[in-house]
Amino acid sequence: MQIQTVLFILLAAFVALALVLFQYYYKTKRKGKLHVVLSFLRFLSIFGILLLIINPKFAHKEYTLEKTNLVLLTDNSTSITPDDKSQIISNLSTLKNNTSTISEKFNIVNYNFGADLSDFDSLSHTERSTNISKALSSLNEIYTSSNTAVVLFSDGNQTIGEDYEFYGKRQNLPIYPIVLGDTTKYDDILIRQVNTNKYAFLKNKFPLEVFISYDGQKDINPELQILIDGKLSHKEKVSLSAKSNTKIINTQLEASSVGIKNIKVSVAPLPNEKNKVNNEKLLALEVLDEKTNVAIISSILHPDIGAIKKAIESNEQRLVSIYKPNIDLNKLDEVDVYILYQPDASFDRIYKQIQLRKSNSFTILGTYTDFNFINRIQKNYVIGTGYPIQEVFATLNNAFSKFDISEFSFDGFPPLLTNAGSVDVLGISEPMLKMRIKGVEMNQPLWTIAEQDVSKHAVLNGENLWKWRLQTYRNDQAFKNFDAFLGKLILYLSTSKGKNRFVLDYSPIYNNSSETKIRATYFDEAFSFDTNASINLKVVDKPNNKSMEVPMLLKDGYYEADLSNLSSGEYSFTATIAKENLSRSGNFSILDFDAEKQFSSSDHRKLQRLANNTKGKLYFPGQVQSLIKDLEADPKYVPTQKSKEIVVPLIDFKFLLAAIIAALSLEWFIRKYNGLT
Repeated sequence: MQIQTVLFILLAAFVALALVLFQYYYKTKRKGKLHVVLSFLRFLSIFGILLLIINPKFAHKEYTLEKTNLVLLTDNSTSITPDDKSQIISNLSTLKNNTSTISEKFNIVNYNFGADLSDFDSLSHTERSTNISKALSSLNEIYTSSNTAVVLFSDGNQTIGEDYEFYGKRQNLPIYPIVLGDTTKYDDILIRQVNTNKYAFLKNKFPLEVFISYDGQKDINPELQILIDGKLSHKEKVSLSAKSNTKIINTQLEASSVGIKNIKVSVAPLPNEKNKVNNEKLLALEVLDEKTNVAIISSILHPDIGAIKKAIESNEQRLVSIYKPNIDLNKLDEVDVYILYQPDASFDRIYKQIQLRKSNSFTILGTYTDFNFINRIQKNYVIGTGYPIQEVFATLNNAFSKFDISEFSFDGFPPLLTNAGSVDVLGISEPMLKMRIKGVEMNQPLWTIAEQDVSKHAVLNGENLWKWRLQTYRNDQAFKNFDAFLGKLILYLSTSKGKNRFVLDYSPIYNNSSETKIRATYFDEAFSFDTNASINLKVVDKPNNKSMEVPMLLKDGYYEADLSNLSSGEYSFTATIAKENLSRSGNFSILDFDAEKQFSSSDHRKLQRLANNTKGKLYFPGQVQSLIKDLEADPKYVPTQKSKEIVVPLIDFKFLLAAIIAALSLEWFIRKYNGLT
């Protein structure tokens, strides 16, 4: 307690005594025991009140000894061999039990990691992926404000996540790796990655991209083979050397038949290659035979109609039919995209069907168009009227983002004709081409995309599109450029989830069971996502003909079934909506793929760089005693004595207040009882 506080307490006692002497003994003749008791009670109450005002406090310090945290972080992936596991157990026992100095100097904590960091329970080595950077990041968050060192037991091979070597430059904790596994460097050739589309159309070609790496000193020329459903589709020799040790192979393969195609990409192994598991990759692709049905509806004859039909049907997966507006609507049930060429009042039935089906459309305006009718029949956009016929040129909108049009150019293209004003879209829109009149850039769309709910609409404000196709031929001696441009628009308009109320999202091939998840989206009749649907998934194991049913659970905007408990094999499934007669079926395969088996030796060089970046040091399993000596001798890890000052009030507030009230009450009662004023 400070001397100033003591002086205040003494002053309070003096003031209280002075007031009592003045009140009870100054110019009074009353004496006796009663007078002494009353004056004492008055003194207690006044002194207590003054103590409340002073509120005396005293402080004392508590001292604690804070040890450095020593985190033992163990790789629990399948790449760790049984011999490595025995070595880990021996080293952990040495660090924790056989060195009293370590236990006195450090607070030892154990963690495991695979894809995520977890508390140490036991070493199972069943994790099929390794994310060293995520484990270190998690430790960094846990021990951000304390002195900590990390001993990392790992082979240094990471299969997912950020490269831990680069993350180590941001790591605040020193890392002491202990290298596991075989550090001998073997010649190895491997397929690192294969990229392709999920889907391809029948009789079309699809791209395949293969990344090959080589770790060795000799020049080699292995053969790369690509098999589709067991049949050889492509092969070529690959030249690799110590300097040129990576290759990217790009090829185009033919989608010759419908269905899920199992693709195997393999490269011939080296004569003495130890690890041949990483010499091949398996993947799948689904070939679709779903033609896009396009209907061109027009009440007039115009060369644009033939040019559009030719351009769209340049892709064999698209079929174009030409109808008049009085066509029987039942014939339009299978239409995917409506092309409305210069619509007039006779299109009334067509517009109503498009709105009812929430279909996608492409409207071409021109000098024969009834603009008042269009403004009245639909609510997606408004067309300005009362303009003379004029020529409009196209300018590409480089900021267009719906699909890639950067490779197209309209410089030198002839103008289109129109007598319409601006096209003002009422909802979400993005211009694809902008308008230029008499050399002046207009801030108005010539060709624009509009979206409303689940439907998409394109509007072209001009006729004579056939001249553009002809100009393309003049420039390139082929119609390919124009046909590809229009084809991308039709592809964009034909891909819409609005046509199907029940959509499944799954992969035909899963590398391992942990990735096996099937998602579904379901819309009610108003095409709003239904959060109250009951969706059941029936999965059948094809070889054994065993089935199981799994409910699909609601997630964030979709339903999902987690099938990670399935073993490798081939399966079929059917997803069914309980309250409706809606179902979707499919097939998938689960491969017995383990990314941890893609490595033939440990990556001790990368672990060395991690240790250097974090101011740690690399060790091998037989050097644990050296690690212990270095940790004991390092002055950074000396236990730190910390003090904490605790300030508490001398007297409890409630107790003192109760004493004051009791003293005043007792004094008042005694005075009244004895008839004193």
